[in-house]
Amino acid sequence: MSTAESASDAHRCRGCRSPHGEVVLDLGEQPAADHFPPTSDPGPDPRHPLAMWWCADCGLAQLMADATVAEEPRAIEPRAAVLQAHEAVADLLGAGLIEPGEFVEFASPHGGSWADALVERGFRPASGSQASVVIDVYGLMHDRDQAAGLRARADALADDGVLLLQFPTYAATLRRREWNALRHGHFAYHSVPAARRLLADVGLSVVAARSYPLYSGSVLLLASRSGAGPAHEAAALEDLHRAELAAGVLDVSAMATLGAALESDVCWLRNWVADQPDGAWLYGAGSRAVAVLAAADLPPGAVAGIADGAPAKQGRRMPGTDIPVVSPEAMLADDPTSILLMLPDLSDELRDAWPALADRWVVYGRH
Repeated sequence: MSTAESASDAHRCRGCRSPHGEVVLDLGEQPAADHFPPTSDPGPDPRHPLAMWWCADCGLAQLMADATVAEEPRAIEPRAAVLQAHEAVADLLGAGLIEPGEFVEFASPHGGSWADALVERGFRPASGSQASVVIDVYGLMHDRDQAAGLRARADALADDGVLLLQFPTYAATLRRREWNALRHGHFAYHSVPAARRLLADVGLSVVAARSYPLYSGSVLLLASRSGAGPAHEAAALEDLHRAELAAGVLDVSAMATLGAALESDVCWLRNWVADQPDGAWLYGAGSRAVAVLAAADLPPGAVAGIADGAPAKQGRRMPGTDIPVVSPEAMLADDPTSILLMLPDLSDELRDAWPALADRWVVYGRH
């Protein structure tokens, strides 16, 4: 029995407190995804157990024990996240699902703030602790105690208000077999069925939903105390709920594909890197790339570098590897014939920035 499996006996759900569930993905000992040592630090880097546990009662997929301490965010916000915020606010206003008024926003280390988009449309930050609109975009997943986190968001909501809760959906993780979505510091992997159950526990009912391609597939849920909303929105919500059930968010057997994908992904990456005669070039030193590169255990020097636009990451190396994080200019100066993009959300942004490289990008996960 693995350490993660034995630890699962004592684990209680971060959302509903149930002890009933099981480990559905165990990546063993992994470096923390936000610990980027300076290139002068030879390591070895600390490693910590990394496993996903699924609750058989509420259906929430979640991180098990996490002894890491979150470090200062070093990433920069993708253009796609900014555009989605403006598009979503315009859509929700047009559909009559929100109205200009005061708002409270729960912050996320991923950025993705809707404040600018809301202010442009006539909203204003709340003068007190409650508001008619409460926004959480990729924030809740960082709360160790999911029940307390949802309670805090419900408490910030005025009696007639609406909560906007956006998260990368676990259904997309299963469809794309993205085992590397699991990382330290991300304590919950929400699905529509699980989120509806946990929102109900704090007195909120989901009245509408939207889907977005950001971060491989995100869902925005709108919830209120009354549960009142347009019939066509309720019908679309139920369609989405059924689609996520079909993806396997409450089916343990469907989750076995995550572990199976690890071996094939790592094999593909090793072969791709080996085919780059002058050293491979990668782009995007994001958290999902950390698990992939740590698992691949590539030969020293096989990767010339991984470029990233975040100045705070440059001059450091990928956790658990010798791969340096460099500026995009350093990558461009080397003029690589192929570049492996580790963050698909940056695809359009990078093609627009460097049209001459349009045919050189290879998007990880689309092989």
